[in-house]
Amino acid sequence: MLSIFGLIVGTGVAYVGYLAFTVGNNIDQGIDLGERQPVTAPDGEPVAETGTGTNFLVLGSDTRPGDAGRSDVIVLVHVPEDNSAVQMIHFPRDLYVDIPGHGKNKINAAYAFGREPLLVQTMEQLLGVRIHHVARTDFEGFKNMTDAVGGVRVYAEEGGADGIVKGWNDLDGEQALAFVRERYTLSEGDISRGRRQLAFIKALMLEATKPENIANPITVARFANAATENLVVDKGLTTRAMTDYAIALRNVRGGDVVFATAPFSGYGTSPQGASIDIVDEAGMAELGEALRTDSMDTYLDVFVTP
Repeated sequence: MLSIFGLIVGTGVAYVGYLAFTVGNNIDQGIDLGERQPVTAPDGEPVAETGTGTNFLVLGSDTRPGDAGRSDVIVLVHVPEDNSAVQMIHFPRDLYVDIPGHGKNKINAAYAFGREPLLVQTMEQLLGVRIHHVARTDFEGFKNMTDAVGGVRVYAEEGGADGIVKGWNDLDGEQALAFVRERYTLSEGDISRGRRQLAFIKALMLEATKPENIANPITVARFANAATENLVVDKGLTTRAMTDYAIALRNVRGGDVVFATAPFSGYGTSPQGASIDIVDEAGMAELGEALRTDSMDTYLDVFVTP
């Protein structure tokens, strides 16, 4: 789901030299966000388009037969203006929010109703921030990127029916795919799965940033190909833009990548009888403020428990 950022952070300068060829052959710039509407903060003031970092909406879906598109992943990635970090917020797919033109529903319903443009509008309305770019991939990228770096070592908060044990696990591509897919046997369902996915991404980035991998042109090439072969981005995320981001983030390493889950206050049932995650309104307001003011480092320190 976050292959583009794993690639940029994982391969650094070595990636830049391989970027143009890979992008030209793999990445599909097929997401059209249409005419963008102004975004306003809760106080009614217009939200600045630039000067407060860059927000990327990264989407992932499971492409197993009979399950395609249902196991979607929604992550907001914030890169601060000084390019010193990559801050990722996982939005549980059952988060119950207002969807423009459709009333209240689970946040992933916005994608079903109107694909990326409506989901972007929903997120901008929820947070009061501008989302600058969108990227979409599928779970097969997890498997291929894991194998490209020779496997990953990831920490699991709990075991599961997928053979994962609580604690450290060494995973190959197939095992990584099972790790990020598991949901129903975990204690908090989609919330636990989201934490697993973020733990896996962290592990993948740490593996990709090892000096022996960065210095190996074969590993760089394989990882670049795996990260981009199923990647679709918005029309504004051009090859030149991605190259510029790669250069700007060349000094970011695994320790500079921070994860959290979007604020929710508990579980409930919608009027239609569906299980939902209830938005923590105050917490979401704090998150929006941190994004608007490029102060996510302070937000994560204060509001997110390690």
